[in-house]
Amino acid sequence: MSHRTAAAMVVLLMLSGGCAARHGRPIIGGSTVPNPTGTISGTVTSSTGTPLEGRRVTAIDMATEAHYDATTSKDGGYTIKVPVARYRLEVELRGGDQLAKQPEQTNVNIGDVDERMDFVIGR
Repeated sequence: MSHRTAAAMVVLLMLSGGCAARHGRPIIGGSTVPNPTGTISGTVTSSTGTPLEGRRVTAIDMATEAHYDATTSKDGGYTIKVPVARYRLEVELRGGDQLAKQPEQTNVNIGDVDERMDFVIGR
């Protein structure tokens, strides 16, 4: 192999490695979203209407089981950017918590903003 051929192969490998790093896939159980195309949002409150801060809400792709997470803010709100798919939503429960209301599964299409995907947690 000539010096010129070896140098060309090194450059080609470096370029292909850079492309692979930029075109990642969703991380299962994480929040990395390649090419987010829609949004799911809502609130998590207690049965008395008090916003629940710091609760993890997870959108789970029904076909691939990919997870997309968000943590509720001070007002109990959350927003999750997701690729086009059908999702079920789950919320973190703590000792003694029971779901009083859970959103239905939702289809997210390009540009969709699925709002009012609310949870109510009782005891």
